Order: sequence, then C-alpha cells, then structure tokens
Amino acid sequence: MTIFRRFTILVLLCIFLSGCSVFGGGGKSVTIGGKNFTEQYLLTQMTYFLLEEEGFQVKMMENLGSTVLRTALENGQVTLAWDYTGTAIVTYLGMDPITDPDEAYEELKRVDQKNGIAWVNPSKVNNTYALAMTRDNAEEYGIESYSDLADYVNEHPEELTMGTDAQFANREDGLPGVEETYGFQFGAENITQMDSGLIYEALQSGNLDVGVAYETNAQIDAFDLVLLEDDEKFFAPYNAALAVSEEFLEEYPEVESILAPLAESLDSEVMRQLNYQVDIERQSVAIVAHNYLVENGFLEE
Repeated sequence: MTIFRRFTILVLLCIFLSGCSVFGGGGKSVTIGGKNFTEQYLLTQMTYFLLEEEGFQVKMMENLGSTVLRTALENGQVTLAWDYTGTAIVTYLGMDPITDPDEAYEELKRVDQKNGIAWVNPSKVNNTYALAMTRDNAEEYGIESYSDLADYVNEHPEELTMGTDAQFANREDGLPGVEETYGFQFGAENITQMDSGLIYEALQSGNLDVGVAYETNAQIDAFDLVLLEDDEKFFAPYNAALAVSEEFLEEYPEVESILAPLAESLDSEVMRQLNYQVDIERQSVAIVAHNYLVENGFLEE
C-alpha cells in the first residue's frame, strides 16, 4: 500500500470517527431566523449562544421581514425562529385575533402543526400595541387605563392630542377599534399622524398627550413614559414564542428544554431593558445577549 493511500484512509477514518463529513452534512446543524429589529437580534443571538454551547453548528439568517421569515421556515431554509403569536394568527394563518394569551398560543400550536411547524417555549414578552403618556401627564389627568382615557376625552373632547402612524390610525384593530370598544373618539383635529418612531419623543417634548407605542420599545423607559392599562383587553397578544420545524424538533427534542429557561426568564419589561441597552446605550447586541445569559446562569462566562 502506498504512503498516499495510507494517508487517505487515515484522513477518512478520522473524519468518520469525529462525526464530520467532507461535504459538511454531519453534526447537529441549525439555522436560526430573525426579523429586522433590535428585540429580534437579541433573541436570535441569545439562542445562538445557547445552542452553540450544546454542540450545535449554528447559522443565523437575520434582517428578514415577517412574511419572508415565515416562508423561510416553511421551506426549510430556517430551522427555528422567535416569532409572535398575534402575527402568526392574523398575518400568516388569516385567523381572527384571539385576545386571551394562553388561548391564542394553544390554538396557534394546534393549527400550525398541520403546516409542519411546532410552537414551543412561550414567553411573557408581549410586543403588542399600547397607548402611552408621560408619567406627569398621566398623573395630572388621573389616567391609568383606557377607560380612564375614554372618560377624560368624553368630558374634555378638545383637550388631549393623539399621535399615531397612518396604519394604526385606520386599522380596525388600531385606533378606530379602541375608540369603538371604549366608547370615545378623538376629534380629527386632535390626531397627528407621524412615523411611529417619532411618537415617543413627541410625547416627551409635550407635542402629544397620548401616543401609540409598542410595549417592548426601549424609548418607553428612555423618556419615562407609562403604558395605560388595556382594561377591556382590546389588543390581541403578540407574545414571543419559538416556532420550530417539527421534523427538526423530533430529531432534537432537547432544543425545547435548552431554550426553556431563557423563555421563562423573559417578559416585556426585561425585554424593554435589553432593548434599551442596545438602542439607547449603544451596546452591541452580542455583548448584551451574552451578559444576560451569564448573569442569569444560562451560560458560563
């Protein structure tokens, strides 16, 4: 046997024993998908760290829009992704909104199983719509809930100004639905439409009294805004949970238990604080994600 043939056999034997493949198909591989905003970058990065620690070969596909991410999950380009119950129910599956968070998750889990997608590890991160005010204004006007807001607007119809983006201003599950459910209406002259990202600063500067917000947005804490209580539970929940290829989960069921502690540790307030560190303090996503996992004992330093 020639030296070359012996060397070739030795190399192939080493590859076989190490569980690798010359074509890159061996090992536990997973592709994590993520959307194009800070919260998603953080969830994706934390998932990357945890799965890599458990021996998975991990790739990330980030900066995807919602429908692109869903398509990638359905066709196998993405193995798993953090997504939102409300988005899946209304946008992906075309169902009516479900206002109870637990019911929404269970129904989504049941229906999406037919599409080969499993939903696991639901969290209390709820990136839904909310109505926000400055703390000072909320206290001055005695407004803590949407019902309080409705009472105040009905008694002082021309006083409070409302800031909204164009979409929220016109959607039935946006401002018109809120007004109908709670029995009040802002006058057209009291509503200002603007980019959603500008509403928080406009509230802080006093140019608006009330504004639409997203519950986990970092600017809520940055500008010391308060979220009014949706006491009639009008807005559907948008809880973050893990959408996973059923085929992958059947092969690697341990993924659910690996990521369960992370999901259980997160809620809207925690997520808002993590977003704050990235968006306001300008720390890197990787550092914030790693620090959170270490501080909570999910990852060794």
